Amino acid sequence: MKLYLSILIFSYTFIISAQSLKLEDIMKGDEFIGQQPTGHKWSPDGETIYFNWNPSNALGSSPFFWKEGMEKPALLPDDQKFLMDIPSDDQKDQETVYYIKSGSIYSFDRKSNTSKKVFVTSERLSGLIRGVDPDILFFRKEDNLYKFNIREASLIQITNLKKSKKTEKPAKENFLSNQQKELFAFIREKDAQKDWTDKRIAENKDFFPKEYNYDPLNLNFLTPSPDGKYVCFGLSESPEPKPTRVEQFITSDGFTNSENAREKVSINNLGKYKYGIYSTEMDSFYTLDFSGLTGIKELPEYYKEYSQLKDKEKTAKMVRSGQPIFNKSGSLVVMDLKSLDNKDRWLVSLDLMSGKITELDHQHDEAWIGGPGVGFFRGILGFLPDDHTLYFQSEESGFSHLYSLDVLTGHKKALTTGKWEVRDVSLSNDGNSFYLTTNTTHPGNREFYKLDIVSGTMTGILMHDGAHEVVLSPDETKLLVRYSYKNKPWDLYTAENKPDAALRQITYSTTEAFNKYAWRKPEVVTFAATDGQKVYARIYEPAKGKKNKAAIIFVHGAGYLQNAHNHWSSYMREYMFNNLMADKGYTILDIDYRGSDGYGRDVRTGIYRHMGGLDLSDQLDGIKYLVDKYGIDPKRVGMYGGSYGGFITLMALLTKPGTIKAGAGLRSVTDWAHYNHGYTSNILNFPETDSIAYRRSSPIYFAENLQDKLLMLHGMVDDNVQFQDIVRLTQRFIELGKKGWDLAVFPVESHGFVKSYSWTDE
Repeated sequence: MKLYLSILIFSYTFIISAQSLKLEDIMKGDEFIGQQPTGHKWSPDGETIYFNWNPSNALGSSPFFWKEGMEKPALLPDDQKFLMDIPSDDQKDQETVYYIKSGSIYSFDRKSNTSKKVFVTSERLSGLIRGVDPDILFFRKEDNLYKFNIREASLIQITNLKKSKKTEKPAKENFLSNQQKELFAFIREKDAQKDWTDKRIAENKDFFPKEYNYDPLNLNFLTPSPDGKYVCFGLSESPEPKPTRVEQFITSDGFTNSENAREKVSINNLGKYKYGIYSTEMDSFYTLDFSGLTGIKELPEYYKEYSQLKDKEKTAKMVRSGQPIFNKSGSLVVMDLKSLDNKDRWLVSLDLMSGKITELDHQHDEAWIGGPGVGFFRGILGFLPDDHTLYFQSEESGFSHLYSLDVLTGHKKALTTGKWEVRDVSLSNDGNSFYLTTNTTHPGNREFYKLDIVSGTMTGILMHDGAHEVVLSPDETKLLVRYSYKNKPWDLYTAENKPDAALRQITYSTTEAFNKYAWRKPEVVTFAATDGQKVYARIYEPAKGKKNKAAIIFVHGAGYLQNAHNHWSSYMREYMFNNLMADKGYTILDIDYRGSDGYGRDVRTGIYRHMGGLDLSDQLDGIKYLVDKYGIDPKRVGMYGGSYGGFITLMALLTKPGTIKAGAGLRSVTDWAHYNHGYTSNILNFPETDSIAYRRSSPIYFAENLQDKLLMLHGMVDDNVQFQDIVRLTQRFIELGKKGWDLAVFPVESHGFVKSYSWTDE
């Protein structure tokens, strides 16, 4: 414990206090802070640590290694760089590990610590799976699955899936075709050869797998059963959406360049999905029927607000599935299904022989399904060693927790409970425990626990404030940890796998320039929202005697993201900028508003059908909190943020005029009907069916209310929140004769700015 705390307290003893910040420096980002290590992993024998790092600020990262006895990490020699590619999370019980690198298959021998090429082709290979027989490998090449028998050195194509137009039927015989046969022996011989070949193919069923033409659909999640007897595959029919176009004005040849970008949100972008099964033994295909699932024909609640929808005929919702999950023996397979409107989720088991679906669990959310460990296609999902008990995460309790479910009996059990969330899950080698990353002690922490499955006992291993990204050594005796704190960027540490483990630092990434400033550890405070919800926020305060009674509200982006936490922020430039502004006397509040991550289902979905509703009122309640507790002048409050933060800034100025005296909206969404499909349709449904939600959530509909100072800033090649979005709002201001606004454009920047000079100017 003392060693651990000394890292936090004494690593900055050399800081030169009162060092002033320069905007040009902090906007360099990691170049100023120091490049932090990523991709950390153990060697297969658990004796060496590998990671990517760039301590010298080169053009890119390089692979490094460290082991006991080394004073500091060193560059990994060129002839050992292949060790970074060895998978460390599977095939633990095998002496030889197989993996794909650069589209080819390689093997790694644990004893000799050597790697060699096994199968190389000009066509890229993917999806390598080891069968229940460890000598069998399955992999995908183009649109088909192949079975590679290592022992026998045989390679067999086990599917014959094609995306090509079916050949047209031969023309009916007529006078001319009969005349050709009568006159020319060549024609008669050609027809005889074809008849002979067709007959031999029909007689020899093992000649080649039956063809399945899936045109015009798209092939997804091609997956064999571990015994190779069945192959599962998804088929999707993507509509042909009208793409948006992003115009690039700064190009190498002096001409503008127009590129296609994402489609806009629309019910027409839902597409169609179905799921197919191929039996390699029977050489036959069938598709699955999901029409009997619970709630699959229920209409959304919001339909009741629209006369043209409330009496709509009930039909089965379209369902999508990710990759199926097999138990180790291949006797059971489970699928994680979600409706395309993302309001229903089902876990089902599948009898591969009959195609029968058995519903195991159903979750419905009138807003949308989500939360940590739930995932878009598949989240945390797997089998325990008994081969019939499933583990998965669900928001059933209002917080994302871990559950077990016996596929044979249907018995379900909550393995974790409480007003906190499970963030990450890994099963121990013996299958008796889970290692969990959670936010049990504080929503802004990422702690590390060991959970005994039978007793339900949780033992804390890494419990200190901050975030721990943990990789267990292969024998689970040691921990490799990427750790950060509020004012301390990510670095690598090691620890023993035991309760209340102490961390030992092995990388020191921050630069001398960064270390010269006494970075604030912003306090995470809470206040009550108008509706009683507890809201978390970071506060940056000026030094005593420097407070100017003015405040800035910083609004983080992404919507579903957390920033009022106890670890290093992904908004590193904004963190440093907030320090700079606090030095100038401003008080800064950074709020985890409604819709943010880390606080359970009700906060996550608090923006359903009204962005700029509770998420904005949380900001206004934050201002009241600053006025009441910190003596801020309510007439001297400004706001800034990017992306979703820019959107909230616009909504503050345009729907609550007079509240914010000045606002800066960076890469802001101005009209949600022009944003992307996957994100927006969850929260606001579809413009064609829920126009009310889009109108009340889009700043462009409130442009006439502008009366305070507004600065808009946008990258011209933004392919996420596209430049057209801010241009449309600008035109509204012009037509309405509005004053007091400015637009700054950045010709070479996309959504996430890259160039330090652009950040500085912004």
